[in-house]
Amino acid sequence: MSHRRSAMLSASAALALALSLGAGPARAADDYPFRDPSLPLAQRVDDLLNRLTPDEKVAMLHQYAPAIDRLGIKLFKTGTEALHGVAWSTDYTNNGAVVTAKGTVFPQAVGLASTWDTALIKRVGSAVGDEARGYHAENPTVWGLNLWAPVVNLLRDPRWGRNEEGYSEDPTLTGAISTAYGSGLEGDDPDHLKTAPTLKHYLANNNEVTRDTSSSELPPRVKHEYDEAAFKPAIAADAATGVMASYNLVNGRPNTVNPDLDDVVRSWTGRALFNVTDAGAPNNLVNSEKYYATQAEADAALIKAGLDSFTVDDANGAPTAAAVKEALSKGLLTQADVDDAVRHQLGIRFRLGEFDPDGGPYAKITKDVVNSPANQKLARETAAKATVLLKNSGGALPLKPGKKVAVVGPLADVLYTDWYSGGLPYKVTPLDGIKERAASVASSEGVDRIALKDVATGRYISAPASGGDLKESDTSVGATSTFDAFDWGQGVLTLRSVANGKYVSRANWSTLANTADQPSGWFVQEQFTLEPQSDGTSLLRYAGYETAFDWFGPDTYIKTAADGTLSLTTADQATHYAKEVVSRGVDDAVATAKAADVAVVVVGSMPFINGREDHDRTDMNLAEGQEALVKAVKAANPNTVVVLENSYPTTINWEQDNVPAILWTTHAGAETGHALADVLYGDVNPAGRLTQTWYRSAAELPGILDYDIVKKDRTYLYYQGRPLYPFGYGLSYTSFSYQGLKAAPKGDAYEVSVKVTNTGSRAGDEVVQLYTHQHKSRVKQPVKQLRAFQRVTLAPGQTRTIAFTVKKSDLALWDVTRNKWTVENGTHDVLVGSSSANIRQRATINVKGENIPHRDLSKTTRAVDFDDYSGIHLVDETKVRGDAVAGANGGWIAFKDVQLRKPRTVTAGVAATGRGTIEVRLGSPTGAKVAAIPVAATGGIYNWAAATAPVSGANGVKDVYLVFTGDVRIKDFALS
Repeated sequence: MSHRRSAMLSASAALALALSLGAGPARAADDYPFRDPSLPLAQRVDDLLNRLTPDEKVAMLHQYAPAIDRLGIKLFKTGTEALHGVAWSTDYTNNGAVVTAKGTVFPQAVGLASTWDTALIKRVGSAVGDEARGYHAENPTVWGLNLWAPVVNLLRDPRWGRNEEGYSEDPTLTGAISTAYGSGLEGDDPDHLKTAPTLKHYLANNNEVTRDTSSSELPPRVKHEYDEAAFKPAIAADAATGVMASYNLVNGRPNTVNPDLDDVVRSWTGRALFNVTDAGAPNNLVNSEKYYATQAEADAALIKAGLDSFTVDDANGAPTAAAVKEALSKGLLTQADVDDAVRHQLGIRFRLGEFDPDGGPYAKITKDVVNSPANQKLARETAAKATVLLKNSGGALPLKPGKKVAVVGPLADVLYTDWYSGGLPYKVTPLDGIKERAASVASSEGVDRIALKDVATGRYISAPASGGDLKESDTSVGATSTFDAFDWGQGVLTLRSVANGKYVSRANWSTLANTADQPSGWFVQEQFTLEPQSDGTSLLRYAGYETAFDWFGPDTYIKTAADGTLSLTTADQATHYAKEVVSRGVDDAVATAKAADVAVVVVGSMPFINGREDHDRTDMNLAEGQEALVKAVKAANPNTVVVLENSYPTTINWEQDNVPAILWTTHAGAETGHALADVLYGDVNPAGRLTQTWYRSAAELPGILDYDIVKKDRTYLYYQGRPLYPFGYGLSYTSFSYQGLKAAPKGDAYEVSVKVTNTGSRAGDEVVQLYTHQHKSRVKQPVKQLRAFQRVTLAPGQTRTIAFTVKKSDLALWDVTRNKWTVENGTHDVLVGSSSANIRQRATINVKGENIPHRDLSKTTRAVDFDDYSGIHLVDETKVRGDAVAGANGGWIAFKDVQLRKPRTVTAGVAATGRGTIEVRLGSPTGAKVAAIPVAATGGIYNWAAATAPVSGANGVKDVYLVFTGDVRIKDFALS
């Protein structure tokens, strides 16, 4: 049990409890001290906690904490999704079935961050909190007030399938936006919460491939300076009430039992935090991860690590209760451990007003707030402010009124939601928005209309006009035998029936049907590929996401029975089809574009296909067919504007070189079309800024499982190349100048100011960005690092002085030699501009800190605190806590700038299942060998033993290398 946990009642709470349980008439449930808002929160929590039976406490650990009628306590559900609007929740009365909201959908999270506008995002969070309260007022069993948002995982790798859910690759920006959104969700009452936001997903969760078994290996600097830094701001600002542990492992230990949940995260605030598991994660500890042998062991470890609520087994809390009770009976847990977890939950419930007689200050909010006119207006404003102008040459934008506009492309007249969106109560598509502005509008989706003829029978795959199972029936091409083929890249198509506008889906898990409104669901069953064969025919392959799972089997190709019914089979048994193109989408789009003054091409992604939870992207390209469409339209009409509507960086190199104007937006909700039109026609001057580096090629990225951004030069912080678009990039319809940068010390901080002038003819917003760079350091420093930013509105000719404060502590690095934050003596550049690559003013400051002394390896040194490495892995020292290094043949770790004073012995804490050697070398991995430590088998990877060897010839200031032979682990060592 950590020092942060205590089972002791305060004296006042004990007295209140004694009085409440003393002689006298029995109290009504609404007359207990815990119902009295005038009492201190801790006293109310303790009063209620001590009225609960042991069984009631254990039952409260599940996601659905059951009602306790004798105390008048209602069911409490954790986990309403609210990433960019209230999205969905689960229904206790229907075994956890998903219930989707239909309220205000704001831009996806990465779009919210692209506003770089914390005041705006707090307003968005407040609106989402209001709507969550509105839904809760209607059905508190479904719509709990513990919200699972925001996602603060850093967008380290742009191929991450969940890129749409995060904010930025930068921890400062992520911290600021998450604090703003969380503050809005919580409300401004000092004692009560509107809702209780939970930060997702702690820690270093930025890949979907093998997401429950892969280990994110974080050297200490990466962990402290990067990954933890994204989570700390919202917690420290009391803008979040807990974290969700992620599925992945960190340094070999599942995050579900990461002790940092208690030891580190709770140290950031004086408030009680309520930490939760991800869905199904408790069972992963026994099943996929095989970290513990029994569920009782796993659940005990989870609680001791600092998690308070189990999201598992849908609405069935019985397995969790049984496992926890077994853990208690075996001494794996104490009652105090359970009490602590329940105390954390109750603290949040009290702050939500649940036990106040009037429900607290937010209880009067009703469902009238959902999709209110005010929230619709806010959604439009946010979507417009989130839009990023990537290119604008020759005054292509804003569009001039009175022009004939062609609006073409597969996303021109549709709006898509994503897995964490609510449903759209109405839709304003890009085409709709432009129609409200343009003198004349023509449109084309630009997709091929095809028919598929069985070459053996001459019959076509046909779809009933009323919807239903597809069959081979038509002998000629007509509405029922034609499909619009949407290209989402890498050969993946969706097929929309011309007969009824529905998408072909394997919705009943056996045959194909034209019944889906849009691709959606956990297993997206609307995905197909057409695979060309050597005889000129094609095979139709079902490419739904479930085909990647071993239970699906080899039957992924379409075959036809004699009666025309369709089913799945293997490639060798599949039906061969002739693909007949009834009309070419490019031809229609080109004709439409030629007849217009301006062509607006709307292309992008389908959020359920191109990257999402459980599926990373494997490239960053625009779909092949969509890029061909852009090229053809540009050739037909030089006045072409591309609107890229997706959720992540895309390698649009050709478009940047050849298209006059490019706008980027996320899938931005029901008001997308209005917002785009506002920007296209200049009613809103775009000022969105990119929150990630846009690379020119995926080849510039290391493997998606490599989390060491420092060593691998990842993100704008360390990237040395020339990106397509840099971090912080975005253009405007006006221009700005910067003058008079000043940077001066003031106490333990530096005051930085700069004058910014709108030098153009339009009012507009500039996002003023402040970066620093340290000249010299003991360690590799970022190329530059964002320290502060401000979005400011300026009228033409207006000048404003923008002021920032940079704390001296902000310039600290994590010193691995002494395990602490350290500010070094040194010179720092102060860089102010409109992006990380467009620095407009520079100054320098001399920072007085300290010189990190030579390393002293005569003291026991943790192996993980190395300065450099190769060919090793970071692993768990024990299942409870601690990191170690696993070495293999030729792998090494380095400790730089070591003061050696002729040590005679080296002692290492080692673990191994076989035999090996750890050589101590100087200067390089092949330098002079001064010791060779023999490592014998210790009986297991968690069985640690001391291994020693004599040292000779080690003297002076040198770099020390430990070089491994054999599979050995080392946790610490000393040269004495």
